[in-house]
Amino acid sequence: MSDKLLEVKNYSVASTDDISILHNLNLTINKGETHILMGPNGAGKSTFGSSLLANPVYKTTSGSILFENEDITDLSTDKRAKKGIFLSFQSPVEVPGISLYSFLRAASKNTMNPLKGKIFRQKLNDTMKNLDLKHEYLERDLNVGFSGGERKKVEMLQLLMLSPKLAIMDETDSGLDVDAVNIMLRGITEFQQDNEKGLLIISHNMHILDKLKIDKVHILVKGHIVAEGGSELIDEINKTGFVRFETQEGGNNV
Repeated sequence: MSDKLLEVKNYSVASTDDISILHNLNLTINKGETHILMGPNGAGKSTFGSSLLANPVYKTTSGSILFENEDITDLSTDKRAKKGIFLSFQSPVEVPGISLYSFLRAASKNTMNPLKGKIFRQKLNDTMKNLDLKHEYLERDLNVGFSGGERKKVEMLQLLMLSPKLAIMDETDSGLDVDAVNIMLRGITEFQQDNEKGLLIISHNMHILDKLKIDKVHILVKGHIVAEGGSELIDEINKTGFVRFETQEGGNNV
């Protein structure tokens, strides 16, 4: 069987008012791999992550998305999520009227491998302890009144409880203090232990990237992937920024 988890082929995306954003991208994530997507502000990184979950504010203008060798290009957000794709957000939204526990239980029941009650509760207890989250959060409305760090920890809790096949993490470490970043690292490292899963991290934070096992780095500039490689690209960006890459055109797509 193929180890390919996600395969994006000749993929272009525009906004609903026909402004082209991503251009002919090619990217493959195999099972057990962690990929990093980096680029200057406005490069299209968040658009790429959101479009993989079929955010309706974007539309695919060419190319395809294969997930476990199945073409999911035309599937809706809920159907892609059902197949095991998870997206974290830069700024997780508030959901008044829905407790964190109710959200997690309902979401878990809609995964491909839902956990039964006792097993679900035990995993929830263990995961919250690992993330330094108090149980009182379970009764609070999802993200309502939560600090930025609390929202990110709750999102990490969702990731570990739902256990998707592919996790896309969009600036999940943004705005966090050192302690919160370390908790995020703990959760990400736990997720990486499963060699059947894949991870795509969209990030600027060199601190968090320096501490993770990374298989491939992609540099996105003006909607094009202009360079790919290993951790040496992160080291270069840490020293000189994106100057060299901003002068390149096309990358792996021309």
